[in-house]
Amino acid sequence: MQIKKITLLALSGAALALGGLSQAVAQNPSTGSGQVFPTKPIRIVVPFPAGGTTDVVARLVALRMSESMGQPVVVDNRGGAGGALGADIVAKSNPDGYTLLMHNITFPLSSVAQTLAKRSPFDAEKDFAGVSIAVYVPFVFTANPSVPAKDLREFGALLRGNTNLKYNYGSTGPGSAMHVLGESLKRDAKFDMAHIAYKGAAPLKLELLSGRIQFGGDQLSTSLQEIRSGQLKALATTGAKRIPILPDVPTVREQGFPALEFEGFNGLFAPAKTPKAVLDRLQREAAQAVRHPDLVKRFADLGAEAVGSSGDEQKAMLVRLMKQFTPVIREMKLD
Repeated sequence: MQIKKITLLALSGAALALGGLSQAVAQNPSTGSGQVFPTKPIRIVVPFPAGGTTDVVARLVALRMSESMGQPVVVDNRGGAGGALGADIVAKSNPDGYTLLMHNITFPLSSVAQTLAKRSPFDAEKDFAGVSIAVYVPFVFTANPSVPAKDLREFGALLRGNTNLKYNYGSTGPGSAMHVLGESLKRDAKFDMAHIAYKGAAPLKLELLSGRIQFGGDQLSTSLQEIRSGQLKALATTGAKRIPILPDVPTVREQGFPALEFEGFNGLFAPAKTPKAVLDRLQREAAQAVRHPDLVKRFADLGAEAVGSSGDEQKAMLVRLMKQFTPVIREMKLD
C-alpha cells in the first residue's frame, strides 16, 4: 500500500511538472530547434535618424522588453526614402522574430505612394504582420513664429492672399505623412508652397526653428517643448478631438479640413511569415512594456498615450489608413 501511495504521488508530481513546463513553453515559444524564444538579441529597426519620436518610443520599449525577455533588444536606425529603406530591411529579413520594425503614420502613406509610383520594394499589406500599437501620438502642424497666422485656416488665407510669399514646407521624406498632408492642404486651401524633404523629424525641426522653412508637421512629441516655449507655433492637430495637452489648438476638422483628419501612432511590425507563437510572445512583451507605469508617464510627458494593442489591431490600422489616403495620394501624383 505504501509503495502504491508513493507511486501515485510521484505520478501526480510529474503531471504537475509537465503542466508547468507546457505553460512555460506556451509563454515562451520554441524557436523550432528545441530552444525557447528568444535565444539571442532582438533588433528593432527604426526607419528614421535618432532623435525623433519613433526613435524615442522604440528605445523606451526596447529597454523594458530587454529586462523582461532576458535578451538585449537593440534599436537600429536606418533612415532614408521616407522610411521605406528601414521597412524594406525588415520585410526581407528572416521571419523568426529577431528583426522588428517600429514605424508611424508615415508607413501606410509612404507605402501607398511608392506602390502607386511602381517603385515600392515591398507590399506593406502582404509583407508585414502586426505586433502591437505601442502609442497613439497626435500629429501637429507647426510654423515658425515669424509666420503671421495663428491657425491653419489663417495660414491658408495668408498664402492665398499674398502670392509673393515664397514659403517652403518640410517633410521627413517623399511620401511621408507631412508630404502627403502638405500637398493635400495646398489642394484644399488653394495655395502654393514648395516642398523640401529631410531625412527625419530632427533635421526637419531644426530647419523650421531656423526659419529656413516656414511650415511643417510631425508627431507632437517631436516639437512639444518648442511649442511650449514659443519657438514654434502650433496651427492644428489632426485627431478627431482637441488634445488635453494643447487645448487651445483647434483640430483640422474644426478649421474646415476634414480630409486631413487621422490618429497618429507608433507601432511594432514583424515580417509576415513570423510564426504565430513568436508573434504572440512579442505582442505580450510589447504590451506589457508600454503599459508599465514608468513608461505610461514618460509617454504622457511626450504627449503620447500608451496603448499595447493586439497584433490584429495594429495590422487593421495599417490597412485602414492605406485605404483612407490612397485616393488623395493617387490624385496628388506624389514623386
